[in-house]
Amino acid sequence: MSALQQLRTMTTIVADTGDLAAIERLKPIDATTNPSLITKALIHPDNEAVLSETMSRHRDDIDAVIDELTIQIGCNILSLIEGRVSTEVDARLSYDTQATIDKALAFMEAYQKAGIDSERVLIKMAATWQGIEAARYLETQGIHCNLTLLFGQHQAIACADAGVTLISPFVGRILDWQKRQQNRQNIPVSDDMGVQSVKLIYQYYKQHGYKTQVMGASFRSTEQILALAGCDLLTIAPDLIDELAAMDIEVTRQLSESMSMDMTDMTRVSLSAEEFSSAYQQDTITQDLLPKGIDGFIGARDELAHMLASMRS
Repeated sequence: MSALQQLRTMTTIVADTGDLAAIERLKPIDATTNPSLITKALIHPDNEAVLSETMSRHRDDIDAVIDELTIQIGCNILSLIEGRVSTEVDARLSYDTQATIDKALAFMEAYQKAGIDSERVLIKMAATWQGIEAARYLETQGIHCNLTLLFGQHQAIACADAGVTLISPFVGRILDWQKRQQNRQNIPVSDDMGVQSVKLIYQYYKQHGYKTQVMGASFRSTEQILALAGCDLLTIAPDLIDELAAMDIEVTRQLSESMSMDMTDMTRVSLSAEEFSSAYQQDTITQDLLPKGIDGFIGARDELAHMLASMRS
């Protein structure tokens, strides 16, 4: 079996793309989207008619256009996969709990009108304290959430405590940060702080019986991916999925619940808002990468808005 086939026996593979052709070819269980991926999907010729029709319905409201297109692409993706799609809330709402809740409810209503079972949708938002609190409420309403832009253990602890369905720790962005801080071009996977972060989160969750799933994200290499073989889920860009499919090597499981139980016990904690804030202030990686990540998602949405506005004019 290829490395990809072996990995699939240990881990749920998620396609990190909005490209319908790639999803149809790769046949992942789940898929995830963000504004950058949606922009790439919309400029595909096959989506020209959908784009034109949606814009004609919302002539004076670009945000409404983006939201409707987001749902349409989500529905298109779901027609090609067996599992779930992650649909991202506008990153401008990352520090507003109620606005995030309202947007999530609107998204779920739109999916339900399109005949999509709520079990097949994950609402994705940044793992700020406000985003986590929004997810806490949404989960009580049967709406499953994917907390993204997760870089620190304190974020992971708060997400599990809130009962969120899924978290997406960003492996590659932590490695990028590590390279800048240490002024190193190449870091072996054994020293990779992004990989180590996911392993610690996974260990903590399994030792304490949390149901929250861990989905490693933002990979830079197949080495990072294989170092997390056995993680609940891994969301991988199509080019890296293709690399794994072409690799003829033996894949060794790196993570499992039983392996976590054999490791050093990690103390279970629960964080108040003040404790979460204090942990954030002490976590230089999250302080640097979380705001930049939110700004990046906002920028990607702004680019999409500008593209749509120029098409209208």
